[in-house]
Amino acid sequence: MPLILTLIALAGGAGAAWLALESRREGEVTAARRARDLGLLWTALWLALAWAPVPGARLLGLVLAGLLALALIALLVPTGRPRRANSAPTARLDERTAMFARADLEPGTERFDRHYEEFPQHREADDAWRALPGLLSPDANRAEPVAFAAANASFDAIGRLAVLKRGEPADRRQDLDPAMAARFVKGWARKLGALDVGVTRLRPHHLYAIKGRGSRWGEPIELDHAWAIAFTVEMDSDSLGAAPEGVTIMESAQQYLASGAIAVQLTTAIRRLGWPAEAHLDAHYEVVCPLVAKDAGLGEIGRMGLLMTPRLGPRVRIAVVTTDLPLAADEPTDDGAVLDFCDVCRKCADICPARAVPEGAPEPVEGIDRWRIDQEACFTYWCRSGTDCGQCIRVCPYAKPDSPLHAVVRRGLRHSSLFRRLAVRLDDLLYGRRPASRPVPAWLPKREGSRST
Repeated sequence: MPLILTLIALAGGAGAAWLALESRREGEVTAARRARDLGLLWTALWLALAWAPVPGARLLGLVLAGLLALALIALLVPTGRPRRANSAPTARLDERTAMFARADLEPGTERFDRHYEEFPQHREADDAWRALPGLLSPDANRAEPVAFAAANASFDAIGRLAVLKRGEPADRRQDLDPAMAARFVKGWARKLGALDVGVTRLRPHHLYAIKGRGSRWGEPIELDHAWAIAFTVEMDSDSLGAAPEGVTIMESAQQYLASGAIAVQLTTAIRRLGWPAEAHLDAHYEVVCPLVAKDAGLGEIGRMGLLMTPRLGPRVRIAVVTTDLPLAADEPTDDGAVLDFCDVCRKCADICPARAVPEGAPEPVEGIDRWRIDQEACFTYWCRSGTDCGQCIRVCPYAKPDSPLHAVVRRGLRHSSLFRRLAVRLDDLLYGRRPASRPVPAWLPKREGSRST
């Protein structure tokens, strides 16, 4: 019996040491310290039960070991994988109602007046955030000139890149096997820097109904392409860890640019093969990227309204290519485990400074049960701070780095309802329910009042 209890002590201590070392490597100082302390406490407890000359200690250790074994079995048994019905919205979104489209409206223009004649319900909220400094404003609360200049540089480059989003296909068409064509676009996209890539048939609910930005504002969107290629790119964990500082929007803009460049390269290649294709990148969308990505098998829409991917949660940016090139489609996501975890976790709702992330259960919206954020409250905070916040992404347990340690946790999350509930409690214990932002990377200038390594 002492040997068994000693092995339990050593195994638990080794696991805690691994967690502490990984947390330290990821810059999670608090989690590393707490994991170390828990490991020491665990080891001391089991060694005391094994070797302390106290009557009944070993018997108590045996009972606890049995309970531990039962708990491990319960955690490993696949349970509680709820399925979500009615995954396709019944109505198309009007892009003019999106916050970025409303932010493009210029007071005193005909477009501005037309919008508020048609959507008077937007006026009060929009007047409130227009009175604030604004996104990337030098007068915003978290303004940092260097990070903001870098973010604007990425957005400027996206504007120049967007001229390549559409064009005429080559006269000579190359006929390709759909499976081979899908394998090529996925492989090349990953080679260009994409994280995950999927293919789906383009469906009506993927498209915005009315164009809300650019020269085609107010025009109905009619895109008759047959297929859509969706892919994600990773946002740097260290940069997002400092959210809501200026490095957050700097990283966000950089990955919008990276995903847009990949989309334009794929689109241009497909057109050179003689097939129509169009790239959908930041500020130049005709599709709702998260809906396309979900149906392409890349993830599920979570509590914060963002795509939750299996490996990085919401810590990604998305771009889409639509085309008539025949492709082999992937199965759409139906990950009830992610939705169940979002239902019990709620860390994004707790940390949100604008209270924009809903705290309750999903509600029926356009034919499906989902969470809907308060986009006006969210954008108002952005206009006050000058950054795109990112705190909901920062605290999401799914957004941890894609390491072997977190891969083990994610595997448990997929298979066990009990594991999901325990994981939330352990995440709170190690990282905190409302963990503080990590320091800004040392190579960036330090905004007054912010922390830097």
